[in-house]
Amino acid sequence: MVFAIVGGASLAFYALIGFEDSVNVAEETRDPSRAFPRALFGGLAIAGVIYLLVTLTASMVVPTADLIGSDGALLEVVRQGPLDVPVKLFSAIALLAVANGALINMIMASRLVYGMSRRGIVPRVFERVLPVRRTPHVAIAFTTLVAAVLISTGDLGTLADTTVVLLLAVFSVVNVTALVLRRDSVDHDHFTAPRALPALGAVVSVALLADTLIGDPSIGLRAALLLAGGAVLYLVNRLVVGREAT
Repeated sequence: MVFAIVGGASLAFYALIGFEDSVNVAEETRDPSRAFPRALFGGLAIAGVIYLLVTLTASMVVPTADLIGSDGALLEVVRQGPLDVPVKLFSAIALLAVANGALINMIMASRLVYGMSRRGIVPRVFERVLPVRRTPHVAIAFTTLVAAVLISTGDLGTLADTTVVLLLAVFSVVNVTALVLRRDSVDHDHFTAPRALPALGAVVSVALLADTLIGDPSIGLRAALLLAGGAVLYLVNRLVVGREAT
């Protein structure tokens, strides 16, 4: 039972996709240090309540064993309802939801690559933008190509697990970084989380990451390859910058 709960918690991190992306647009608000924490924690609370209600409803309507053995758990719940929802319509709704999440991540991924390029972390070619629309077309093309390769080399479950592993790794680093940055003095108002929260977040993230990797080491290999690709871009950029400097 404990391992099942831990495994479910690890996969639940996939539902957090989008919340961490919101950091990239927080600077566009009028008062980020005040508005963003409220929006983030409020969104997490609302989403958590909705997920919990859906889980409780599904367990009450359909036996848990049937939900575990089904490829479409929510579809099993819908079939028990008074409305006759066609399978194709339900599949279209699910596809739209997945596509919406994927679109958000593609937008944020291209902006992250663009931002790293402007900071000199990856090659400068990724900071090129269209003259009129000002969109980072090179970064968009690159992230789209990476997404196409990932889709063609793994199913949806594998991609979700790989995303979970990378998210857990990022969350672990971010929580530790939050503890380290508390030592720095800041001359403006900013949000400060209680020390116990990032410490607990780091421990939980590392524990869930270890459990996920132990359960399926191949997921860790895919994640490691992606990280290695980023490291290669960084090294290439360092070499190019070094040559230009000389």
